[in-house]
Amino acid sequence: MPLTREFFDRPGHEVAPDLLGRVLVHGPVSVRITEVEAYGVPGEDPASHTYRGRTPRNAVMFGPPGHLYVYFTYGMHFCANIVCLPEGVGSGVLLRAGEVVSGAEVARTRRTAGASRTIAARDLARGPARLAVALDFTREHDGLDVCPPGPVGAPAPAGPAGVLGGDPPGTEAIRSGPRTGVSSARETPWRFWIDGDPTVSPYRSHVPRRR
Repeated sequence: MPLTREFFDRPGHEVAPDLLGRVLVHGPVSVRITEVEAYGVPGEDPASHTYRGRTPRNAVMFGPPGHLYVYFTYGMHFCANIVCLPEGVGSGVLLRAGEVVSGAEVARTRRTAGASRTIAARDLARGPARLAVALDFTREHDGLDVCPPGPVGAPAPAGPAGVLGGDPPGTEAIRSGPRTGVSSARETPWRFWIDGDPTVSPYRSHVPRRR
C-alpha cells in the first residue's frame, strides 16, 4: 500500500528512518530506499536549503508534505528530496541511496546513457545523483506528488510516483551518523541507513572547494 500524506507530515528526522525499506516507484523503476538524510526548518538547520527562507528554487519545500523537491547541484547532478511537515514550514528528506528492485534494465540504460560499460546492481542507485538518474528525476519533476490518489507505477517514465510500504528493517538494523558532504551543522546525526546493506553510499566529509 502507498504511504499516505500524513506519513510525511512530521519532522524530517522522524520521517527519515521510517523511510528505510520503503519502495519508491516512478514509472517502470522501483527502488527500495536504504539511505536517507533529514534536513530541518528555516532558521534552525544551516545545512538545509530552506535555512534562509523561501526562494524560487526551494519553493516546493514550503509546499504540502509528500511532494518531491528536485534540485540541480554541482552543475551536473539532480538530487531528490521528499517534503515533510505542513505547508509553509520548509523541511525534507534527501533520498541518498537504494536498491533497484524492479526495472533494473531501464535503470541501467539510464545510468550508462548508451555506453557499453557495465554497472553492478548495487551501484545502480548508490548515491543521491545515481538514484535520481535511475528513477529519471529531473527538474520537471520538482513538485511531483508521491502521494497520488490514483494507481502508482504507470509505464511511462514520467508517470505517477509513489512510496509503497515495502519491508522496513527493525530498529536494530538502522544506523545514524553525520550528514554527508555538508559544511554547516556537519555533526548533526540525521543521516540514516540500513546497516550492512551494499547499496549504502560511502560516507564523505565536506571538503572546501579551492578557488
